[in-house]
Amino acid sequence: MQTDIDPRSLIGRRAFDRDGAKIGTVDEVYLDDATGAPEWAAVRTGLFTRDAFVPLEPSRLVQDELRVPFKKALIRDAPDFGVGRHLSPEQELQLYHHYGMEVPSDGVAPPAPAPDRDFGELAGGEPPSGPPSGSPSGPPSGSPSGSASGSANGADKS
Repeated sequence: MQTDIDPRSLIGRRAFDRDGAKIGTVDEVYLDDATGAPEWAAVRTGLFTRDAFVPLEPSRLVQDELRVPFKKALIRDAPDFGVGRHLSPEQELQLYHHYGMEVPSDGVAPPAPAPDRDFGELAGGEPPSGPPSGSPSGPPSGSPSGSASGSANGADKS
């Protein structure tokens, strides 16, 4: 994801999965506590449904739309932590594992998923077996940068 984009400009943008199916609308953006870089987005998946957390790396902003390189089903099955609160390191670790991503150990944006993984599914269509590879240390914790309503819920929100 481009790091020069104002995280608040992502709020309200439509998000699509890797196949072009609409996931929903970006509700909040969470920043890395150590670097201040946008790390996660909470995407409202429907009118009466919850927000799903999606990683902003390796997502891309294409023509004012957030393109998330994971299947819609995987995104909708992401752990639900609610929005408007700080993500703990343990919650971020759960998200990294859910998406089959390596856990960053130095506060830098995580690398793309391991080459033998197909974004949470093996190429044969079977779910992966065992935990994803990655460092056992926890990632830096994330903070929400804003919400569609513009309300401030803590010092880490802009």
